[in-house]
Amino acid sequence: MKFASNMTFRLKLNQLAKGAFLSATLFGVVVLIILMAQVTIDGIQWIDMQFITSHLSNTASKAGIMGPILGTLLLMVVVIVVTLSIGVGAAIYLELYAKNSRLNGFIQTNIRNLAGVPSIVYGILGLTIFARLMDLGNTVLAGGFTLSLLVLPIVIVASQEALRSVPNDISEASYGLGATTWQTIQRIILPTALPGILTGAILAVSRSIGETAPLVVLGIPALLIPFPNGFNDQFTALPLQIYYWTLDSVLVDEYANLAAATIIILMTILITLNLTAIIIRNKFQKHV
Repeated sequence: MKFASNMTFRLKLNQLAKGAFLSATLFGVVVLIILMAQVTIDGIQWIDMQFITSHLSNTASKAGIMGPILGTLLLMVVVIVVTLSIGVGAAIYLELYAKNSRLNGFIQTNIRNLAGVPSIVYGILGLTIFARLMDLGNTVLAGGFTLSLLVLPIVIVASQEALRSVPNDISEASYGLGATTWQTIQRIILPTALPGILTGAILAVSRSIGETAPLVVLGIPALLIPFPNGFNDQFTALPLQIYYWTLDSVLVDEYANLAAATIIILMTILITLNLTAIIIRNKFQKHV
């Protein structure tokens, strides 16, 4: 009798937890739909070829965002190259080469802690090291390196988990056939772990493309600058432009519509990049 009552209580508790989690999920989805619907209503009418291809302007009706689009894309190139090369390399060393020691444990603990550091702290670090010490100023390289520091812990941790998920039997078989450690990593472990590594890269890019605080600290300009032609040029980015137009909407109502239209463009770029990465990841998954 007591067993039956305990089982009934556990089933009711399970249903209650399921309902609570479902309610939380639906609440988040509903809020997201409302926000995106409002942004679409406010901004879709402002999106045309003139808005996409023109320079920034002090006049709302003449403003364009080609400069911020190019700046954002160049910024993402730097972030992707730096985070994948350094992040995956660090994960390979920590997971496959480094010995189990206190120093290794200390490093891995701090890497995980760095993922929770506020983004503005990385902005101050980027201003000190890249903008001033390395004399890069407020260029694409300075912004890309700063955002790379911000998302590097995500890539390292995700890559470590992906490498750890590769069965030991596969690598041991490679060693048994006479392969070196690097040959095993290059031909066996990395191809198998690549889908998980790409998942971490997707999360990193998704976070970095929407960051504003580090760019504000770096002193990235927001108005009336020429299109960036390379990584050593000054630039502005879409999230930064959204931030400043939102502030300006207090004085001029049309800037709120420009901010909404820019959000739509930013979301389109983000979804396109993520879909591309997911397609590449799924393609590698089929070969594993």
